[in-house]
Parts: sequence; C-alpha cells; structure tokens
Amino acid sequence: MYLHRIFKYSIMSREVAIIGGGIAGLTTAISLTQKGFSPIVFESASELRPVGAGLALAANAMMAYERLGLADKVAAAGRRIPAFSILDERGGAISETVPVFSENTSQSNYAIHRADLHALLASELNKENLILNKKSVSYEQKGGRVVVHFEDGTSHECDQLIVAEGIHSPLRKQVLPNSKPRYAGYTCWRGVITNPGLDLDRSTETWGKGKRFGIVPLSNNHIYWFACINGPQNSEQFRNFTVTDLQKAFASFHHPVSTILEHTKNEDLIWSDIVDLKPINQFAFDNVALIGDAAHATTPNMGQGACQAIEDAIVLADEMSKKAEISEAFKAFEKRRLERTHSIVKRSWTIGKIGQLENPILIALRNTLFRLIPESASKKQMAFLYAVDF
Repeated sequence: MYLHRIFKYSIMSREVAIIGGGIAGLTTAISLTQKGFSPIVFESASELRPVGAGLALAANAMMAYERLGLADKVAAAGRRIPAFSILDERGGAISETVPVFSENTSQSNYAIHRADLHALLASELNKENLILNKKSVSYEQKGGRVVVHFEDGTSHECDQLIVAEGIHSPLRKQVLPNSKPRYAGYTCWRGVITNPGLDLDRSTETWGKGKRFGIVPLSNNHIYWFACINGPQNSEQFRNFTVTDLQKAFASFHHPVSTILEHTKNEDLIWSDIVDLKPINQFAFDNVALIGDAAHATTPNMGQGACQAIEDAIVLADEMSKKAEISEAFKAFEKRRLERTHSIVKRSWTIGKIGQLENPILIALRNTLFRLIPESASKKQMAFLYAVDF
C-alpha cells in the first residue's frame, strides 16, 4: 500500500501540458483531471467563441463520455439520431442503417453543434487551467522535460506534452516533417439553419454525380447541412461560392435540399477543402504524444473524426494513470490506438471516393451494389465502430 501511494504521487505530480483546446484537448484534460492530474491547456485562439457547424457523436464517443460522467449532459445538448440513410438524387434509398448496439452499452448516436459541445467541455475545467492566445511553434527536450515555444515569444516547461492542435500541428511537423495534409479531391460547404418546418427523423446523405448533400437534424430546432463537390484544391471559384451557386449546383437534388439552401445566408457558409492525414506509424515520441487530428485526422465520411479524438482521451488517461514511466505510458497508448485509427482513416477515405464518383455507369453499379448489401454487413460495420477497448 505504501509503494502504491508513492507511485500515485509520482505520476500525479507530473506537470502535464496539452497544446490545443478543441474537443480532443478539452476531453483529454477532463479525463486526466478525473485521474488526479492537473493538466494545463494552451489554446491558440484569443477567445473561446462559438464556431463551426454540426458534428456526429456516434455511440462509441458517447460511451467515452459515459465513462467521464458527461453522457447525459452531452445528450441533452445534442439530438439523438436513430437512423442514417444514403439516397440518390431523386430521394430513393441506396442504403439505410439503423444502428444495433451491443449489450455493453445503452448509448445511441447523436448530432450536436460543435460550439455547444465545446462550451460544455470548457465548463468542466477550471478557467485558470485553460490559457488562450498561445500558438505553438516548436518544442525541445531538456533533461527529461519538454519546453514548448509559442508564437508570442514565451515558452512553457513540463514533464509531458500532449499535442492536440489539429491536422496542421506545427509540433507534429517538427518530428514528422513529411506528415502533411492530404487533399481528398473534393471541397465542402457547411451551414446551420433554423428548421423551416421540415419533418426530419434521421440523418441523410444524398449521392449525386461528383457531389453529395448531407442533412442532419440538431437540437433546438436547428439543421446542420453539408455539400461536397469534386474539384481542384484551393479553388478561387469555390472560395467565392454563394448560396445561389450552391442552389444551381444541387438543383437536381430531391426535396428538401432546395428548401434548406433557400433558408441559408451567404454569411453563414463555412467552406473548406476536405483533407485528412495519411496514416502515420508513430504517435509517441518519448514524453510527447500526438492525439486527435494531430495524430490521425480523417475525412468526415464515417462521422468518426471527433469520436476517435474522444476515444484517445480515455485511453491516454488510462495509460498515464497506470504507468510510472512517461514514455511507457505514451507507447502503450500508441499501441492501443494505431490499428483502430488507421483502419477508420482508410475506410473513410475509400467511402469518400465511392460517394464522389462521376462516371454514370460506375454510379449506377455502385447504387445497385449498395442496395444489395445485406443487413448483416451493416451490423458488422457498426459492431466494429462500437468495439471500444475501455
């Protein structure tokens, strides 16, 4: 018992810094705090303000929040999504999925506004442990400790560093200079509108010719939508797209696509090219660990980007609370997360390519094959997603 107390004191007394105050960083900070650590989160933004659109929290992410005692709060802020359908341009079903959950969980799939989730997570931490306006530029190892340097000329020294600053992380590029964002071949617009009276009981994604349109009901009578179109990266034309341009591009799509776009304002459009991170084979670098999009950014085609970051938070805190050596904890985290995250990144990339097909013959063949996929195959895919190891 005495040795156990020494061990607990030695690991809890470590200084832990988290770079990035997004969903990955905040969830990890909460998870570590519950394990007895006192992490400090450094966020590049100068203020915490509502940003972004909607995101999916599948049952695996909700199981993680259940572990943290936050599932009920997250569910209350979001909206349960009982089913997901892939449709053709006319609205005919290509694929329908009604999730079947394991006996290990009562959790469901939810959709939530990113800003609402972010605010909820931030409220769970002490304000003094969240430091804003700190953009990282580099780090160095010094005598078994890590020194992080920020853009404003300041620095911070800690025992262990967790990098959760997203796909464009300068700290990941420092150790893995060839790990650059990979363009998926299509660009995306997103928006959130007040529901104009549509009866939406599920999430849908419509697959057309080189383009897709997704509709996701949110809480508080809101709708999150997204539109993807094939095209060149960093297109000036796409950058300047208006709602009118999107209405023309998706004019052939079924109801209620046109209605949703009619109720969207130009100033509410969020545009970005779709990118991911080609799988890397290392998340742990002595007393530095990469998590979330900094480690395994994925395209949004499986709705697992945030979910995998949330899983990271649980697994990392678990290993850090069990291992006396920092490097061993981070290596154990890496071992538990590499295969699963690699698989999801690769599957999501493939689904995106299939969904963005342009050849009419291949599209017809795709739609036919998807309609023939047995329910057992869909259940197997769901079982894989929900098979968390915590």
